[in-house]
Amino acid sequence: MKASILTCSILLGVLCLQPSLATAQTQASPVADTQQRLVGSRGMTLYTYNPDGDSGHSQCNGACATLWPPYLAAAGAKAMGGFGLVSRTDHSLQWSYQGHPLYRYAGDTAPGTALGDGVNGNWHVAQVH
Repeated sequence: MKASILTCSILLGVLCLQPSLATAQTQASPVADTQQRLVGSRGMTLYTYNPDGDSGHSQCNGACATLWPPYLAAAGAKAMGGFGLVSRTDHSLQWSYQGHPLYRYAGDTAPGTALGDGVNGNWHVAQVH
């Protein structure tokens, strides 16, 4: 257990060196926190959107993507394990987990918060399973 927490702490520390979505377009690959939730840079919670299903396509664009920013990947990012990449309508790459595109929620302002969980019955914290 201590090794898992240490590994996550190290990984989160590395990810914290990455700029936030507000200042950058692309992010490092997601990691699981100690509660098996997927988090992105700076430990911010990641979400899945029911209408996306596991099709590998995002249904959240325009105003939706303003409130629920896609968790974008850099060109050249590599799929690994359950993490993949999906192409968005603007041809940017978005991280996915087991085929489900990943998003942040604009209402989450601090690491570990998950205020978007359950919104409209369609948004859920992404979990490792």
